[in-house]
Amino acid sequence: MVLKELCLRNVGSVPALDIELGNRLNIFTGDNGLGKTFLLDVIWWALTGTWAGNPAWPQRGKDEPTIAYRVASEMGEVGPVTNEFDFQRQRWTRPAEFRVSIPFPIIYVRVDGGFSVWDQARRSKGFSFPLSFPVAFDEARSGAYHFTPDNLWNGLQENGKALCNGLIDDWVRWQYQPSQHRTSPFKVLSRVIEKLSPHPSEWMRPGAPTRVSIEDVRDIPTIDLPYGNIPVIYASAGMKRILGLAYLLVWTWYEHIQASQLLNREPSDRLVLLMDEVEAHLHPRWQRSLLPALLDAVTELQREIETQVVVTTHSPLVLASVEPHFDDTLDRLFLFDLKDNNKVTLTQIPWAKQGDVVGWLTSEVFGLDQARSREAELAIEAAEALMRGEAMEQHPEHLRTKAQIHQELLRLLPGHDPFWPRWLVETDLLPRRKAVRSQ
Repeated sequence: MVLKELCLRNVGSVPALDIELGNRLNIFTGDNGLGKTFLLDVIWWALTGTWAGNPAWPQRGKDEPTIAYRVASEMGEVGPVTNEFDFQRQRWTRPAEFRVSIPFPIIYVRVDGGFSVWDQARRSKGFSFPLSFPVAFDEARSGAYHFTPDNLWNGLQENGKALCNGLIDDWVRWQYQPSQHRTSPFKVLSRVIEKLSPHPSEWMRPGAPTRVSIEDVRDIPTIDLPYGNIPVIYASAGMKRILGLAYLLVWTWYEHIQASQLLNREPSDRLVLLMDEVEAHLHPRWQRSLLPALLDAVTELQREIETQVVVTTHSPLVLASVEPHFDDTLDRLFLFDLKDNNKVTLTQIPWAKQGDVVGWLTSEVFGLDQARSREAELAIEAAEALMRGEAMEQHPEHLRTKAQIHQELLRLLPGHDPFWPRWLVETDLLPRRKAVRSQ
């Protein structure tokens, strides 16, 4: 089962939004504040019936706000299911006649450092399948687990019960297990971490646990790196986000298998992954490798697994990284844009390879005229206008003569910049060789 279509009316920043999602990879890009994170929140709600953070609120003064979606599985399509906002109860409601079963785990990697996990197999009371909505979620766990950075690492508890032991405890416990078969959680975690490493020469591998403080009796996991070994609690912000993601992938799948066995049901062979700002905290080398590595790493959980991935990004390197892997039949690229009439639009962009980062930055996806500083762009624009013989009054006062522009170009451009030959030749500023007198 996958989410095929999402339609919003008078919700969020876009008055009307219609998206048909790809079965595998969906990438959303666009300027800050136009609705990318909001969209991930709505997708999470459509699949789980819960909110990972603040609920989506309808636009004020607009009639009949709705969230509609359609899901598809091997058994056929369900929907579109239209959900309305109950202004009296101040909540979104699902139609009572709609019955849905989301049997696969869902992981939401939030940009604030938190994570959310949904697993219907881990509901604390055995609701019948398929599940009817609306349902009194206060009568039992909804299947949603929300992690702050702290309880992801140190454990999540509720009503005296351990819902998750946390990265530190699980990692060490898995590592100390006597059985280290290829499918054991620690072996799987090790392979996932290695796959998510930024580069073969910048590998990450689990090291031996260690004590780091007399005030903390726990053994702390460590990471072996090319330059040494460090406890995971001292890793960088970017590395912690990747280690948290690796752990949560393994934990979610491992606990899904355990719950399915207790329920005497077949585990799912599907996973949905939502990730906000793939590039957050990451060096360009890592930005260029993470998304393809993530698609590959999921197969370590189970060899035959179908994954629908929905991500947001501002990084041209993330988009460049998927050029060898993008499949028009499975994948989609979407752009949030602010039009001249100050209206936000969401458009599916036909996939086209742009080559290097400059190509992506100057494509319609990012919309820069030049992949330079703003000052260098203004200087080159003035230089091009001068070479075309245009009036220069519209340009800044310090960029209206050939001499002024030349001095600014000298200040801003490196000597190897490809703009220099054209400027020097067309403005007759190319240094001339001195004539050699014959003896």
